[in-house]
Amino acid sequence: MNVLTRAGGATQPATRLTIARPFRLQWEPAQNAHVLLYPEGMVKLNQSAGEILKRCDGTRDIDTLIAELEQAFNTTELGTEVRAFIAEAHTRGWLE
Repeated sequence: MNVLTRAGGATQPATRLTIARPFRLQWEPAQNAHVLLYPEGMVKLNQSAGEILKRCDGTRDIDTLIAELEQAFNTTELGTEVRAFIAEAHTRGWLE
């Protein structure tokens, strides 16, 4: 089981990020971008959003996702921006 340690030593399960139903993430060649498809339409994603959401496949928690992005793009300090995007994606109903 994947656990997240909090200050004070308490642990709780880490949340694994998953695209919410009825959304479906896919690469759309005509848009030259990742898109979120849903019954009423489509959301065209910028490159950063696409890179984050394509890693939300239910196998990663947010810390793992951030570490992968930092490694893939050879950078550091992405945590704040990624967490802000994940929060917005949750608000919009894109993530479970």
